[in-house]
Amino acid sequence: MAPLQFEIVTAERQVYADQVDVVIAPGVEGQLGILPHHTPLVTLLEPGELIVRRGDQEVSLFVSGGFLEVRPDKVVVLADVAERAEEIDVARAEEARRRAEERLRERPRDLDLMRAEMALRRSLVRLRIVEKRRRRERPQT
Repeated sequence: MAPLQFEIVTAERQVYADQVDVVIAPGVEGQLGILPHHTPLVTLLEPGELIVRRGDQEVSLFVSGGFLEVRPDKVVVLADVAERAEEIDVARAEEARRRAEERLRERPRDLDLMRAEMALRRSLVRLRIVEKRRRRERPQT
């Protein structure tokens, strides 16, 4: 099967671009699996892990939301924020998780509940992606 051209960009930069076999994206109604010659579509993305595979290689990326456009031979993601697994700052993600959990636990008067929950979700996804990458890189015993 002919590979897909895949590209993920933010307002600041192109995060990833390559020929891939499959794209798995966090759509607003669940995970989307995109293969070459997929029906064209445009959809919103939820914050989550976006995975691209080529052969036996897999790349995990964090997306904080955005849009996914599918054409028969190309997939383009326009993301608010996107990071490759190796770019995720673990200490920053841990601190964001801690702050979000603290705000949700304390529930101050000015708490924007939805914003606090989304901050927690973004930090947890980042940490999950990093942990998954670490497990993949551990030598098999």
